[in-house]
Amino acid sequence: MRRRTFVAPALLLAALTVVACGGGGSGAEGKIVETIEKAVTTSKPANCTKLVTQRFNEQNTARKGEAAVKACEAEAKSGEGKAKGAKVSNVAVNGAKATAEVEFEGGSLGGQSLEVALVEAGGNWKLDHVEGFAGYDGKALAKAFEKQFEEEPGELSPKQARCISAKIAGASQAEAEELFFSGSRAPIVELAESCA
Repeated sequence: MRRRTFVAPALLLAALTVVACGGGGSGAEGKIVETIEKAVTTSKPANCTKLVTQRFNEQNTARKGEAAVKACEAEAKSGEGKAKGAKVSNVAVNGAKATAEVEFEGGSLGGQSLEVALVEAGGNWKLDHVEGFAGYDGKALAKAFEKQFEEEPGELSPKQARCISAKIAGASQAEAEELFFSGSRAPIVELAESCA
């Protein structure tokens, strides 16, 4: 069960590093959209340092330091949780910081919208943090995870996968944000253990 205790952050990062649609443009907003699109349309390990910050890696892999970068690179190579598409909207720039919404189609985050924070460093924008769900549908998220568990069961039994999916479906937005975006393994381990 150890491998699957990290499934939620791994799938989140994979979804953020897999697919988007839309277009860049001029100025900071265009560069931000372009950065997000590059980060989510490619699964290049180099994106784990070029397009995202250490903070982002640590939040989404629940690991620290170089281990977070290595986990990101491994997830990028595997392509787990790929989305079919995503839309970037509501970009807001405030100096060297920005936020945007990313709506996913398919993959482990299908039907969800996330608010992401970005930072500018050396003239380049990087994803820095997932702030939370901008549009949350627990039932759709649970369905996406159940499908992912069916495709890649790992060490989970079908009963455990259904149990985890049911708990995701019943989670409030705040509970889901704690589970997926806290940067801690504890909520994920607790959920997995409750279904053992």
